[in-house]
Amino acid sequence: GETASVLDRTFFQPLGDQAWVLILYLSLIVFFKIFATASTNGAGGVGGIFAPSLFLGSLTGFVVAYTVNLFGANLLGFELSLENFSLAGMSGVMSGVMHAPLTGIFLIAELTGSYSLFMMLMIVSTISYMTIKIFEKHSLYAMRLAQRGELITHDKDKAVLTLLKMDRVIEQDFQILYPNMTLGELVKVISKSRRNLFPVVNPDNQTLIGILLLDEVRNIMFRPELYEKFTVKQLMVSPPAILHQDLSMEQVMQIFEDTNAWNLPVVDDKKRYVGFVSKSEIFNSYRRVLQDFAGEQE
Repeated sequence: GETASVLDRTFFQPLGDQAWVLILYLSLIVFFKIFATASTNGAGGVGGIFAPSLFLGSLTGFVVAYTVNLFGANLLGFELSLENFSLAGMSGVMSGVMHAPLTGIFLIAELTGSYSLFMMLMIVSTISYMTIKIFEKHSLYAMRLAQRGELITHDKDKAVLTLLKMDRVIEQDFQILYPNMTLGELVKVISKSRRNLFPVVNPDNQTLIGILLLDEVRNIMFRPELYEKFTVKQLMVSPPAILHQDLSMEQVMQIFEDTNAWNLPVVDDKKRYVGFVSKSEIFNSYRRVLQDFAGEQE
């Protein structure tokens, strides 16, 4: 069409008869449109995905074809179709952004009312999809859910772990110890506890500084002459790993697998003690969620 009319009523209108100005102008539109859409969506606003993909794809395809025709038509011996490249760009960008190559192919074919470009659309959409999968596993629609660990997939095990939240498996019925407590005081605490594991925290800010295992003191806890000679600080050990409250259950399971531990302490963002997570509680919760999840699928 009349490409010069694109520059009407713009700062570039006096230079409308020069082809490079049109290329620069449309390239700037593509750049700023990408920036505006990405920044709006990233800030939590509604910048759109579907319509901007079509717009950017069409404009990019047009610019590529127009540039090649301008500078390389003599070398090629023919000119590229501006219309076809615009449609191919729409299909390619949509396939990449939405991770939906079939949608990109059939939507553009239906928009044109013809399947004469079907082979070209298939090639462009396939290349776009295969390229974006190398750099990004999820589409823009699923990316935020994946980043928060809330994306439900067809893998039932991962889906259950996604539905399982950390606060459902944290156990807090543990007797808290302080590093300056004597062995005698420790024995009194042990007598009131049904656990064989005890968190040791800083009395000033409740940050976790270690754990104490009953098995480590079993051989001295019945010797009263040692009650004033040992303190919790001397008997405590470092945990195999420390879990943070905001970890996903998939990450938690990986840490359990790496450490081969059965119980691990949990802290908040200020490293304050929150509780313990055990494999047995995870398995019990996993089984309950799996039953609920399987029931919903029926």
